[in-house]
Amino acid sequence: MQNKGLVKFLAIALTLVCLFYLSFSFVTRYQMNKAKQDPQGEQHYLDSMQNKKVYPVLGYTLKKCREMEIGLGLDLKGGMNVILEVSVPDVVKALADHKADPTFNQAVANASKQSVASQDDFITLFVREYKRLAPNAKLAELFATQQLKDKVNTRSTDAEVEKVLREEVKSAVDNSFNVLRTRIDRFGVVQPNIQNLEGSMGRIMVELPGIKEPERVRKLLQGSANLEFWETYYPSEVYPYLTALDSRLHDALANGSAVDTTAIVAKDSAAIADATKAAESTVTTSTDSLANVLKGKTAESAQDKAALEQMKKEHPLTAILQLNNQQGGAIAGYADYRDTTVINQYLNSKEAQAILPKDLKLKWGVSAADWDKSERIFELYGIKVTERNGRAPLEGDVITDAHDAYDQHSRPSVSMTMNNDGARRWAQLTKNNINRSIAIVLDGYVYSAPNVMNEINGGSSEITGNFTIETTKDLANVLKSGKMPAPARIVQEDIVGPSLGQESINQGIVSFIVALILLMIYMCSMYGLIPGMVANGALILNFFFTLGILTSFQAALTMSGIAGMVLSLGMAVDANVLIYERTKEEMKAGKGVKAALAAGYSNAFSAIFDSNFTSIITGIILFNFGTGPIRGFATTLIIGILCSFFTAVFVTRIVYEHFLNKDKWINLTFTTNVSRNLMQNTHYKFMAIWKRTYSFFGVLILISVVSFFVRGLSQSIDFTGGRNFVVQFEKQVEPETVRGLLSQNDSIQATGSNVQAIALGTDHKTIRISTNYRINEDSPTIDSEIEHFLYNALASGNLLDQNTSYEKFIDRDNREGGSIISSQKVGPSIAEDIKTSAIWSVVLALIAIGLYILIRFRDISFSIGATIALCVDTLLIIGAYSLCYGWAPFSLEIDQTFIGAILTAIGYSINDKVVVFDRIRENFHLYPKRDHFTLFNDSLNQTLARTINTSISTLIVLLCIFILGGESIRSFSFAMILGVIIGTCSSLFIAAPTAFLVMGKRRPKETKTKEDKTASAKA
Repeated sequence: MQNKGLVKFLAIALTLVCLFYLSFSFVTRYQMNKAKQDPQGEQHYLDSMQNKKVYPVLGYTLKKCREMEIGLGLDLKGGMNVILEVSVPDVVKALADHKADPTFNQAVANASKQSVASQDDFITLFVREYKRLAPNAKLAELFATQQLKDKVNTRSTDAEVEKVLREEVKSAVDNSFNVLRTRIDRFGVVQPNIQNLEGSMGRIMVELPGIKEPERVRKLLQGSANLEFWETYYPSEVYPYLTALDSRLHDALANGSAVDTTAIVAKDSAAIADATKAAESTVTTSTDSLANVLKGKTAESAQDKAALEQMKKEHPLTAILQLNNQQGGAIAGYADYRDTTVINQYLNSKEAQAILPKDLKLKWGVSAADWDKSERIFELYGIKVTERNGRAPLEGDVITDAHDAYDQHSRPSVSMTMNNDGARRWAQLTKNNINRSIAIVLDGYVYSAPNVMNEINGGSSEITGNFTIETTKDLANVLKSGKMPAPARIVQEDIVGPSLGQESINQGIVSFIVALILLMIYMCSMYGLIPGMVANGALILNFFFTLGILTSFQAALTMSGIAGMVLSLGMAVDANVLIYERTKEEMKAGKGVKAALAAGYSNAFSAIFDSNFTSIITGIILFNFGTGPIRGFATTLIIGILCSFFTAVFVTRIVYEHFLNKDKWINLTFTTNVSRNLMQNTHYKFMAIWKRTYSFFGVLILISVVSFFVRGLSQSIDFTGGRNFVVQFEKQVEPETVRGLLSQNDSIQATGSNVQAIALGTDHKTIRISTNYRINEDSPTIDSEIEHFLYNALASGNLLDQNTSYEKFIDRDNREGGSIISSQKVGPSIAEDIKTSAIWSVVLALIAIGLYILIRFRDISFSIGATIALCVDTLLIIGAYSLCYGWAPFSLEIDQTFIGAILTAIGYSINDKVVVFDRIRENFHLYPKRDHFTLFNDSLNQTLARTINTSISTLIVLLCIFILGGESIRSFSFAMILGVIIGTCSSLFIAAPTAFLVMGKRRPKETKTKEDKTASAKA
């Protein structure tokens, strides 16, 4: 073997690098054990040791060690993974200086709708729509603004403006990325992961391990930090308008008109005065209703409900909004949180536009009133618009610093410092509003509305309210990090509880250990103790290298990653099987052990290289088209394949040469009593039955196609959009019960939403609930509202323990009384992108592998045979999922993980085909006169042992993952099991016969060339 010195150097260097990076995990594990023993608490110990050197040999602090240790993904450690989408339409509107041009706004609206299903980016869609709506207009007329004065002028062409728009959008996304990164760094998460998603406009992925407060994180990430300081109305000034609106709403509803379509009429001060008097009598009733809510009482009797409904008919607004008529403050009214949606509809109706002054804005407080212990009553503030452009007189761009503090009553608050311009304008604003309130509004919600006692100089201000210490820290973080260039909303979300993560760790470790032991036993039983243990040693070294390299890349280890690592072990065994089977053939030909091994390694190299390379092709496609767990799996698989190639082909050879040069191991036979006569010298007539096998596979494909049209596929929310909640109950619960309970809800029926429920496992205590209910809404509180809805529905059906509160129900680490242990959200736009990417990834994998086979074998026959066989594999795997979903005892949904399994199965299936084709190509050189039919059949028989042994070794691994790996990876392993079985059969009965039929009587190009040379030499 050449370059033995280089191989030894690489092995030693790689070992040292892996030891270095893996050592940090041992240091942090030791420190974490000490932290658990700290009497003042684990967090106290970690905070105190954060910047102290705990790795004295290398001088690393605890914080640095925790950053360098092997990271655990969300499914192992617990935490939150979200994909945020920066609102490109809002960026474009801002670049156009929020012009009121109806054509411009219509083009933006149309492009926004089209972007959900289109593969074109928003800028392309917007430009196309604007040109369609205004064919003679120029984009420069819209974007020649002060903000773009150095980039766009009235003479700029549409192409130039479009280029500037793309640059500005990219800049806005990059700025959003930086703002988010700053917020996350200050949030204190260990090993956060934030990255711009390539190939998408405005999408940012954020992974936060160990997070237990998802609602807090949602606010942190989605808040645009749009801080505003507004003048306010006295409640007594707003009161007449709201009572007049109440009267107008009553008339509209009484006439059967839709509230939001009633024609706008002129304001009439006399009508307002009359309506105010008429509404006075309802205030007491409304107040009593809200008072009962505050006392924890609700109208439970039929009589009370009827009275409440009648009151809503008479006074639609004031029956649910308690009006305030005081002369001080800025609170116009109070309402129960359940009524705020209806109130917002009333306040945004055309009736409201006709009654309310143009300079009046009504905004809700960010949290429940601080005096309301039930946390159900929210305050409505009257905001006064004083600027001509409708903007606030003072905004957050003047803030230079913000930090959490305590006010004069020792309550948590946020203290802010302004720049010189802000200080001057703040002084003027406070001077003009002495004895009035100034509302401090962030992202559309009022955080506080302090009363101004005198002019405030110096540019300092304070935000107070119903805050916790965490809230003020987050608020100060958001303000200090800066304003987002455009709103960002969560379009995909995964939340996993940490105890579920520990369960995944245990399942992953068990599946890995069992698979490793079984593989070791299998290799020793098939090839003898010494060859088996050499191969097993390569497996262990492969695992060590893979884990070390993953750690050095700062990659997070996920359950999918563990599956990729375990699968790479099975594929590493494939290389050893190829080498050993080829060595046995050389020994039968009369060669000694040393010469046979050298020939075995040499002759098996091309097949090993080709099969590994094609697997890497699919791994690269997986990485580029997948997200989250799929990328983790692809990363681990690629690293594992590279490591297995190095250890199986080079390291094991050095081991053999070392002992054989010392005249040891010279009596190896690479056989045992079990394998000595197993699949040796077979003469099966594979090629003779090609018509029957074609017919058999044709029937299976026909059944699959019929099933596609009749039963279809069970598509997950990855492809349809929606939410998944995995809920663990204390007692057995039937999925039909859960589905019926949710489907019968009035809100679900009114919106026509879908609800599905399936049991995970056989004990029927863990149910996954899927729904697209309100998935199109992007309100900051929508996720919390859906969780409330789910809790109320399950509690009403007595499926939760009586002592289970809402807080316990959403606690991902709680396991008592029923709780959500993980959740997932996929928005419609990203679902469409995932579906498109999935289709393209499979198509590109097939094309890429077909081209590679064509290049390597230089014959279109092999390429066509492999591609058709892979298409058959793919169709039959998908067909099995179509036939089996609904009655199989585990989920068979088509999701990203399933697409990952399909691509991996394609990459693995081609391995067998490469081995067969490689032998056919070799036999063409050795026996150029032999007829093709016999040559193909002999090649299939000669490689049969390798084909079966590699499949069995991989099936051992996959069965371990399927049985022991946990529910989250079961569907993936099932698809892979199908892929191995179907792929093995298609190699024997589809790929080779198809290549034979395409090739016909002609011989491969290389064979002809060789024969021509031989003939010339003889002549």
